[in-house]
Amino acid sequence: MNIRLIGLDLDGTVFDSQKQISAATRQAIAEACAAGTAVLPVTGRPRAGLPKEFLSIPGVRYAITSNGGAVYDLAENRTLALDPVNKEDALWALRRTRVLGALTDVYVGGSAYTAESTFDALVAAAPPAMRSYFVTTRTVVGDQIEWLEKESQPVEKLTMLFNDPDAREKAWKLLEASGRFEVTSSIPNNLELNGKGVDKGKALLALAGILGFEQAQVMACGDSSNDVAMLRAAGLGVAMGNATPEALAAADVQTASNDEDGVALAIRRYVLSGEGAD
Repeated sequence: MNIRLIGLDLDGTVFDSQKQISAATRQAIAEACAAGTAVLPVTGRPRAGLPKEFLSIPGVRYAITSNGGAVYDLAENRTLALDPVNKEDALWALRRTRVLGALTDVYVGGSAYTAESTFDALVAAAPPAMRSYFVTTRTVVGDQIEWLEKESQPVEKLTMLFNDPDAREKAWKLLEASGRFEVTSSIPNNLELNGKGVDKGKALLALAGILGFEQAQVMACGDSSNDVAMLRAAGLGVAMGNATPEALAAADVQTASNDEDGVALAIRRYVLSGEGAD
């Protein structure tokens, strides 16, 4: 299939249920890179949350973070593209969802900033396997709105965790109805906000253009709603065996689950062996 660029979601895709990258997945990524295919994380995480286990694989050079809000050349420590949230829209979202109990992170400059008053609740609301990640990757500020009003760097993305499913549903409807954001989710109790029209698929194809690759030469693997645009945009969209119905519907093919080395199997079948997708 002449795949030259592979975009991989992290949580639920590259990471297994224990938030580990298996030896088989690391090996398949390394072999693809050695064969001349660019393999990169395409994640909702900020740059500061990129896993060293992935970045240490020989040949991994690029990263797309914040659901497409930022594209990096890690080898040159250079930002290739930013597609930010309008600051006034971000402030509007913070004000309107605070009353619904949203526990919010604001991604700026490759890091995630959370309010001191809600930090403990944010960590407690995270899935157990991700709590250490939240603790080690969040920077605490005072009042989040006051901090953001003074912040000069672009807002890459906002994430929100909710303890009340009904409040999350109300927030989702409110944010979508505003027409200001792309609203997605990657875990059952969260929402992820990007600027309107910004998503992983747009960023992945933008990087493909920078590198001189065609859409047909791009493969993507994902499992949840924030991967749908990427699965649709790629020449070959691969849904994990554990993917949501929405992600499965958006993909061209399905691989095994994240606990069964689904990424490694997809890379070996469609890239290293040269098989096509039926």
